[in-house]
Amino acid sequence: MQLSIQHTGDRPAEVRNIFLVDDIAVLKNFGFNDDAMALVTEKAEAKEKLITIQAYSIVYYVRIVNKGEISNSDLEKLRKDGHTITSDLRKAKKEAVCLYDLSGNKEVTLALTEGLALSTYQFDKYKSKKENSFENFTIWVASAVCNQGELDELKNTCESVFITRDLVNEPVSTLDVAKLSSTITDLGKEHGFSVDIFDKAKLEALKFGGLLGVNKGSIDPPAFHILEWKPENASNTKPVVLVGKGVVFDTGGINLKTPPGSLDDMKADMGGAASVVGAMVAVSSNKLPMHVIGLIPATDNRPGENAIVPGDILNMHNGKTVEILNTDAEGRLILADALSYSKKYDPELVIDLATLTGSAVMAIGSYGTVAMGTADDTVFSELSTSGFKVNERVVQFPFWEDYDELIKSEIADIKNLGSREGGAITAGKFLAHFVETPWVHLDIAGPAFVRKEDSYRGFGGSGVGVRLLYDFLKNRS
Repeated sequence: MQLSIQHTGDRPAEVRNIFLVDDIAVLKNFGFNDDAMALVTEKAEAKEKLITIQAYSIVYYVRIVNKGEISNSDLEKLRKDGHTITSDLRKAKKEAVCLYDLSGNKEVTLALTEGLALSTYQFDKYKSKKENSFENFTIWVASAVCNQGELDELKNTCESVFITRDLVNEPVSTLDVAKLSSTITDLGKEHGFSVDIFDKAKLEALKFGGLLGVNKGSIDPPAFHILEWKPENASNTKPVVLVGKGVVFDTGGINLKTPPGSLDDMKADMGGAASVVGAMVAVSSNKLPMHVIGLIPATDNRPGENAIVPGDILNMHNGKTVEILNTDAEGRLILADALSYSKKYDPELVIDLATLTGSAVMAIGSYGTVAMGTADDTVFSELSTSGFKVNERVVQFPFWEDYDELIKSEIADIKNLGSREGGAITAGKFLAHFVETPWVHLDIAGPAFVRKEDSYRGFGGSGVGVRLLYDFLKNRS
């Protein structure tokens, strides 16, 4: 599907129109007759915000917004109403819409446009009949407060989310480590960030014991990807490093996942890697003036070959030893080597994203991302602000020293599994042993994969993390 978001002061012919208003009286200037005005007035008095007016084949949408300050909740409602409109357009097989901003509020215009755009996504490449797909979707925005540059930025960011969703939605049969590597390479060429990939021999030379250990059960070799965007006008002297867990399929290894349904969406266990790829595309396509590096360790986790077993000891990249208690706690093993390697860049901040623990899901469900780490309060505050703005909310968990005791090993430096209680935090505590710079761990296990349609997030890969990271980095730049 091709998405286009165009600024226009003219009304394109034969498209459905949306009127964004904070005063319904202005609709008279756009040809609304007495009957239409009476309907809008009646709905507005009933506190309805999104009003659909249909007269034969002509359909208008009116979205009423409040005057004055707009809250994050208001912006999210606008995105969801964008999804409602896009769903209506999909059923009617209409591929263009014009948004008339009569409110003069840039925030609400961009939020509604974002909801429209994000809702056009559909993963149907393997369906023989694509009955509800858009081929070329155009959003015309008639606004005095938005320019084409801002609309291009929004389009680039939405398409970056689509890239992340595509990666998560692909099955491992079509997105193994080799295909992930080639996809990242192609995206780098297209969007201007550099890509370097370490093969198994290089990883052995660098002693990536965690990544190599998890990979021992697979017939496919692992890979380590380095993505770098370094513009000449970068505002930061030290880079921000993003690290993404890239387990392209997780069987659990020797500790095979056995509960019913537990393997069904394990193609999504590379959601963190996909989010880092999407964030790097967003940063580079929008020419963000910030030095950003992405690190993605990738493998599948299988119970074959010489798979690691409980009781094994792994020697990690930073020299620490890890006792394996459970081979299904593999994500932290591959992240550990990547976090350790990030020291090479002397970063100002490291952020990792991973579908890491069921404990995070049990704690807050799919409504947000669990966060913890060693960065200062300012970083967590900035992440929280961005999270509420784009509705990819971040919940900071405690990181008390008490949890360190739960991953101490009797025969190695640490073990890869703590107690059942506080599992998301002990996973973070494990990772903390491998990073020395200010660092944030984002456990996206809850929101990364949507099991039933959730408004503009759709079904399957949600693309969580891309809009959060882009807004966070943009504010820092």
